[in-house]
Amino acid sequence: MDSLFDQGPPPACPSRFNMAAHVLALAPQHPDKIALAVLTPTGATRWSYGRLEQAVRGTATGLLTHGLAPGDRVLMRMGNTVDFPITYLAALTVGLIPVPTSSLLTVPEVTRIAAEIDPKLIVAEPGVSRPDPAPCPVIETGALADMHDLPPADFQIGDPDRPAYVIYTSGTAGSPRAVTHAHRAIWARRLMWDGWYGLRPDDRLLHAGAFNWTYTLGTGLMDPWSIGATALIPGKGVTPAQLPLLLKRHDATIFAGAPGVYRQLLRHDIPALPKLRHGLSAGEKMPDATRRHWEEATGTPVHEAFGMSECSTFVSGAPAHPAPPGTLGYPQPGRRVAVLGEDGPVPIGTPGTLAVSNRDPGLMLGYWGAEDETRARQSGEWFLTGDTVRMAEDGALTYLGRGDDMMNAGGVRVSPIEVESALTTHSAIHECAAVEVQVKADTTVIAAFYTADADLDPTELDRFAAQSLARYKMPRIYHRVDALPKNPNGKLQRRRLREDWETAHPAD
Repeated sequence: MDSLFDQGPPPACPSRFNMAAHVLALAPQHPDKIALAVLTPTGATRWSYGRLEQAVRGTATGLLTHGLAPGDRVLMRMGNTVDFPITYLAALTVGLIPVPTSSLLTVPEVTRIAAEIDPKLIVAEPGVSRPDPAPCPVIETGALADMHDLPPADFQIGDPDRPAYVIYTSGTAGSPRAVTHAHRAIWARRLMWDGWYGLRPDDRLLHAGAFNWTYTLGTGLMDPWSIGATALIPGKGVTPAQLPLLLKRHDATIFAGAPGVYRQLLRHDIPALPKLRHGLSAGEKMPDATRRHWEEATGTPVHEAFGMSECSTFVSGAPAHPAPPGTLGYPQPGRRVAVLGEDGPVPIGTPGTLAVSNRDPGLMLGYWGAEDETRARQSGEWFLTGDTVRMAEDGALTYLGRGDDMMNAGGVRVSPIEVESALTTHSAIHECAAVEVQVKADTTVIAAFYTADADLDPTELDRFAAQSLARYKMPRIYHRVDALPKNPNGKLQRRRLREDWETAHPAD
């Protein structure tokens, strides 16, 4: 029996479609229902569905006054505010292509992004880095509020396969990849409603991430709004210590976050949460100890999901179909996945490369301006994830490791080559390798192993790395070695570095 699991064809996306129109489709029916509450320890700022739709469509009108045309890219350089999802949906409304990016990126990083995608407009918040020099006009976020009440723009309805948005992820080639998704991608996310979330219109989903994180944007905002639920997002300055009380005070029924957020939250007292049904986790594998502590503290399970920027999440546990212990869960209803070897799907129980069918409506259109790279990830029907897994007879998948040595920083995938490229420009470093290492039973960090004539000051290396790397990409450990391990062909063996370090520094 081969490792191929077909959950049946997904519902067909309408032939005329707009992602923003889909997300806001229920607003006219429930204009007074709360779509979003931005939470603080002392209260909340609330947005009704009617107010949200008006702000989005008014902002869309405002964007068009800058002479933009469908297909033009809008680079988003914004912080953790509600302006982020409003601008994102506004661009989609009128056929523009929003490019949301992390506010933590440095000037060199965003300058490279701008050179690649050629934006026609930048929406920027003061204090957030922007391309230097700016390649196009810039709208300051202070002007966005004046657009909310402009006459509402019409939704540009068209082919669901046309480009909708571009998101950036790290790649093994050493620089972030621009992933282009179609408008139909939001339709594919409906497969998660039952396949992962157990999401209902009466839910109040609290996502612990910032507005400008793609995990929050999808799971915390777009999906709840698409089904007519209420999204709860912590405002600026809310700490993990304050989250338990916010969960109780605002009657959250579902909690979502990266495993690191769960770990931080569990360091504090958690009150009884009678309305909470379960938690959601994605971005990295949740340690068993963290899961156990959450279940003991709240009496609720955590359902994890596995995915990637190129296809979002497509394997998960769910309230109606929990993942067996030690596994990632199952392909979601409507998904078709396989575990591949050199000659196609491998026998059940045999390790191989996880692949998702290119028929999947959530799969990317391709890497922006990189057709060869896009083709390199294809094998016939299949898109290759690069992750090694094993499939059980019932379709449950066990994760065995990253085939491409990608690292994970708080739920965000980071390329070791990008970190290494930055550090090897230091005049005293001869060679460098970046590896994710375990430092506690439930914690991993990025470590940089380097060769040099003498030990270098970690504080000085931090300052140097900060010139070209976002904070989340920077190593937390710097360690000099006599030589980097390599195979007979001269290829760096990152796995050996990790194993040697963890043997010499066993986790607590």
